[in-house]
Amino acid sequence: MTQAPFHLAFPVDDLAAARRFYGDLLGCPEGRSSDRWIDFDLHGHQIVAHLAPDAAPRRASNPVDGEEVPVPHFGLVLAMEEWKTLAERLRSAAVTFVIEPTVRFEGQAGEQATMFLLDPAGNALEFKAMADPAKLFAKG
Repeated sequence: MTQAPFHLAFPVDDLAAARRFYGDLLGCPEGRSSDRWIDFDLHGHQIVAHLAPDAAPRRASNPVDGEEVPVPHFGLVLAMEEWKTLAERLRSAAVTFVIEPTVRFEGQAGEQATMFLLDPAGNALEFKAMADPAKLFAKG
């Protein structure tokens, strides 16, 4: 079954910084843009950085497997090799992580490699890879 691409619009306070982060650092091709927004292709999904300097993200977190996970957040579930490559690229770029690349739920159905970081506007992103991709939605 083919997955439909999702669309996510989110606030940023600096379009040039968003362009560097999503385009240059994360490697998201740029689509249409204006002086108020930029479309990015995040692995086939449309994310749109909208200039909204007064819409700073609220900071909250929830405990998950011993870590404080930022809420809200968005991101991707990658193949393990893609995740490792991205983690190395981000480390090489001296990115400050909210949660360093790590494995959580080790030995459980939901075992996953994960990392959290903030974009320049403070939006939280998570990139993860499942130890067993078939168990993405497994319970227990």
